[in-house]
Amino acid sequence: MKFTVLGSGSTGNAVLIATEKTKVLVDAGMSAREICRRLAAMGVDAAELDGVLITHEHSDHVGGLRSLLAKIRCPVYISGETEEAYYWQRPRNDANGNGSDEGTKRRDALKDRRVMIGSTEDFRIGDIDFEPFTVPHDAVDNFGFVAKSGGVRVATLTDFGHVTQLIREKLRNCDGIVIESNHSRDMLRACPVYSWNLKQRIAGRRGHLSNEDLADWLQNDFDGTARHIVLAHLSQRANDIHLARITAETALKMRMPLFQVETQITLSSHLEPTEWIGF
Repeated sequence: MKFTVLGSGSTGNAVLIATEKTKVLVDAGMSAREICRRLAAMGVDAAELDGVLITHEHSDHVGGLRSLLAKIRCPVYISGETEEAYYWQRPRNDANGNGSDEGTKRRDALKDRRVMIGSTEDFRIGDIDFEPFTVPHDAVDNFGFVAKSGGVRVATLTDFGHVTQLIREKLRNCDGIVIESNHSRDMLRACPVYSWNLKQRIAGRRGHLSNEDLADWLQNDFDGTARHIVLAHLSQRANDIHLARITAETALKMRMPLFQVETQITLSSHLEPTEWIGF
C-alpha cells in the first residue's frame, strides 16, 4: 500500500491511497481539473479510481466533487448525515446565493453513485479495509480512518480540534499517519486578517489542531511505530512550514531515550502533491 497527499490546506484537501489493485481518493476539495492534474502528476488517471471517500461536508473537502463526478465512473462512499449536509453546504464562492440550485445539482450528480457508509462502521473498497472513527470537529459527522491492506496500516485524520482517547488508540501500530498541524497558537492570535470569532473557532476543541497540540501527542502518546508522518492542513496565514516541521521534529527528539524513533516528518502542500510514500 502507498499514499500521497495530493493537496492539503484551506484551499482544498485530497489524499490518494493505493494498492496494486485499488485506488481510493479521499475527499475532493480542489477543482476537478486540479485533482485530475495532480493525479496525472502521480501517474494515475482519474478513470482508474475505484472510489471517492468523503470525510465531511466542508467545502475544502467536497468543493470539487460534483464536477469530478462528471469525469469519473466510480462510486462515492459517504455517510447519510454528511450526504444531506453536502446538499445544503453553500459553495465557497456563492456570492449570489444560489445554494439551492447547487444543492439540486449535487443531488443529481450523486444519484445512483453513492455507497452509504457509517462513520463508525468498518467497510471495504477493493482490497483496502477502512476503519473509521469519529473526530471532534464542527461538521455533522466528521471522521478519520485507518486504511489497512496486506498488513499495512495508514491513518488519515484532518480537521479536528483536540486529540481524544479514541484518536490516541486508533493511531497506535500504524505504519504511516497523515495528521493535521494547522496553526501556531501565537501566529493565530496575531493573524491580522482573521476575525476574533474565526480565531476562536480554529482554536476551539472542535476546530483545528495546533502545532503545539500535535507536538504534545508526538512527545507523550505517539507509540513510535509509524515510519512516516505527513503534516496536513497547514494554515497559509497562521502557520509556517518550517515552524511546523521544527515543532514536530523537536517533539520527537524530546521523547525518552528508550523510545527514540526514526520517524520521517513530511510536509504536505496546498500547491503540489507529496511524493508517494509506500510500504
